[in-house]
Amino acid sequence: MLLSAAALSGAGVTARAADAPYPAKPVRFIIPFAPGGGNDIVGRMLGAKLGEAWSQQVVIDNRPGAGGNIAAETTARAAPDGYTIFQFNIANTMAPSLYKKLGYDPQRDFAPVTQIGSTPFILTVHPSVPVKSVTELIAYAKAQPNRLNYASSGNGGSTHLVTELFKTMAGVNLTHIPYNGAGPALTELIGGQVQLMFLVPATALPNMRNGRLRALGISSAKRSALAPEVPTVAESGVPGFEGGAWYGVVVAARTPPAIVQKIQADITRALQLPDIRERMTAQGVEVIGSSAEEFARFIKAEISKWARVVALSGARAE
Repeated sequence: MLLSAAALSGAGVTARAADAPYPAKPVRFIIPFAPGGGNDIVGRMLGAKLGEAWSQQVVIDNRPGAGGNIAAETTARAAPDGYTIFQFNIANTMAPSLYKKLGYDPQRDFAPVTQIGSTPFILTVHPSVPVKSVTELIAYAKAQPNRLNYASSGNGGSTHLVTELFKTMAGVNLTHIPYNGAGPALTELIGGQVQLMFLVPATALPNMRNGRLRALGISSAKRSALAPEVPTVAESGVPGFEGGAWYGVVVAARTPPAIVQKIQADITRALQLPDIRERMTAQGVEVIGSSAEEFARFIKAEISKWARVVALSGARAE
C-alpha cells in the first residue's frame, strides 16, 4: 500500500506538471544564423517580447552552419513540449532537394506555428558592369556568355537558388561563386571581384545610396516602399519572377495543439506592436503573422517550388 501511494503521488506530480500553464520554465529559441544578422535581430526582438508576455526567460540559441540544418536537426530531436522553438526559414524548404542525406523532414518533424515575415532581394551589380536595368543585364549576359559571375552567401542558400531561378527564367548563363556567408560575398561584390548578387534591402540600400553598388530590380511582386525607384524584376524583363527570403516559427512534431496555438497567438500579438513593426519594416521585412494551417500550406508549396528550381539548375550541397 505504501508503494502504491507513493506511485500515485508521483503520478499526480507528473500530471500537475504536464497541466501547468505554458510556459512554466524558460524557453529556448533556436536561430540558425550567427549573431548580428537581420534574421538574428528579428528573432531577438521577438524573443524579448515573448519573454515579457510569458514572464519567463526566452534564451536565444544561435546555431549557424550547414545551411540551417544543424539547428533544424536539434529542434526535430527536442521534446515535443513547446520549450524549444525554432526560427524556420526558406533554406529549410530548399534542403530536401539539395542534400542527399538530411537529418530531418521539414514537413514530418515539425509543427508549424506561424510565418513571421518575408523580405525581398534586390538584384545589385558592381558599377563596372555596363548595365542599368534587368533588360540590359539579360542582353549583356547573352551577348557575353560566361563573363558574369554572381556571389551567394553559400552553396544551397537562398541567394544561390534565387539567382538560379533568375538564370532559368531569364535564359542567361551566370557563374556561381559561393562564399562563407553574406558578409564576405558583399565585400567581394563591392570590390568588383564578382559582378552581381541578390541582397536583402538592409544590406543593399546603403550600398546603393553611396554608389558602391547599382540596383537593377527587386524580387518581390510589387515595388518596395523602402526603394520605390527600384522596379520589380518581373516588370523589367522576367515576367512572373518572384523570390525572397522568409522565416517563421516551428516546434517539434507532436507538440500539444494547445501549446502551438498559444505560441502562435502570442507571436502574432507581438508582431502587431508598433515598435516591432517599425523595426522589422526598417529591416525590409513585411510582417505576416499567419495561422499555423496557413504556414503549413506555405511550407508545402515552397518545398515543391524549390525542388523544381534545384532540378533545373542541378545545384547540390553536401
